[in-house]
Amino acid sequence: MGDGPKAISDVELCRAVGRYLKKIGQGGEIIFDGTGPRDKSEFDKVDGVEVLFAGLGSDTDTIMEDKIRVNTGPRGLTVVSSDNRLRKAARARKAISVKSEDFWLGLVKELGRKRRVDEPGGKFDGLSDGETDQWLDFFGLDG
Repeated sequence: MGDGPKAISDVELCRAVGRYLKKIGQGGEIIFDGTGPRDKSEFDKVDGVEVLFAGLGSDTDTIMEDKIRVNTGPRGLTVVSSDNRLRKAARARKAISVKSEDFWLGLVKELGRKRRVDEPGGKFDGLSDGETDQWLDFFGLDG
């Protein structure tokens, strides 16, 4: 995520996506093929994203396709996949379709941004005349 390509674990991926989604004020799901690890407790600790596993009888693409089809507000749905079948299904429902690589680049860029700190107005406006007089009185200085 920082200095260049680096392999990350599934849990680290979920945490990064969760941080990103929280930062942009959205929620989401990540679906993995298979049953996942026996101990899924690390996935339960991920904030901002629901982590699902397709299981043995299905695959991620089929589950995502079904979710796209039954979604009641598809125009508000963003589907992240580089799979052409899923991208086509998303476009057919007027959902936003983003290639995985493009999503990841946007995520890395957003998470790398410094958070803007709201500065107090007084920092730029200075003290009012009354506040200045109070401080001069406090320190025993004549104004």
